Amino acid sequence: MKSIIKKSLPVPVLEFVRNCLDASKRSLEVPNAYFHPWRKQTRQRIVKYKDIHKNQRCFILGNGPSLKNTDLSKLKNEVTFGMNRIYLAYSDMGFSSTYYVSVNDLVIEQCAEDIQNLKQPRFVSWRGGKKWLQPDDDLFFLYTTYTEPIFAKDIRNRIWESATVTYVALQIAFYMGFKEVILIGVDHNFETKGKANTTIVSQGDDPNHFHPEYFGKGFRWQLPDLEKSEIGYQMAKKTFEKAGRKILDATIGGKLTIFEKIEYNECFSQRPVY
Repeated sequence: MKSIIKKSLPVPVLEFVRNCLDASKRSLEVPNAYFHPWRKQTRQRIVKYKDIHKNQRCFILGNGPSLKNTDLSKLKNEVTFGMNRIYLAYSDMGFSSTYYVSVNDLVIEQCAEDIQNLKQPRFVSWRGGKKWLQPDDDLFFLYTTYTEPIFAKDIRNRIWESATVTYVALQIAFYMGFKEVILIGVDHNFETKGKANTTIVSQGDDPNHFHPEYFGKGFRWQLPDLEKSEIGYQMAKKTFEKAGRKILDATIGGKLTIFEKIEYNECFSQRPVY
């Protein structure tokens, strides 16, 4: 019966009903999301990052296979965002990313010890972080949700995930004031296929990321929702451009077509002065 009702309702009506139900569910989260001691502390401390990098540029490092073909040594003196298991590349890079972001529950659960021990400022979802992590210096618990698309200009409040941690990093970068954000390693293409958001267990080496052990054998992870990710990317593009800023895509061989493309090496041929 439920499936029949879904098929009979126009898409706008179905979306309205779904958003109402989601909003109702989220209302139960709100007290803790804003008033729990850990969240109150985050909301107070995170203000120091407001426009801290105003008019500067940064690089957001995706975790696609193309990262293996990208000379990351060029980023040593740049401001960078690393995500999820990017720390597997730190030894080859010779340095750590400036900032770290992770919002997926399964990643936080299975990598909690690694995340807890990282030394750079870390931004994690409140939802998963409260279960698997402990408060720490430069560890910030963000109120992220799966539903009701928004682009959060103020990351003290609710942030939409858009099915990709990259979108969360873009919202953080906006809050920090970056004028130009350059994406690398955002391949937007997965060899493993299946229904979006389905949780699977890896049976061997990971072909979808820069390191075979990224989601290696036995790791539980969710199949990507590329369509939902593109909704967020479109919102990010619009928000940045409206503010006189821009997002560029320097991913080598990437399949994402939303942002203006730029050759990776061109990012360093004439360093912009801000």
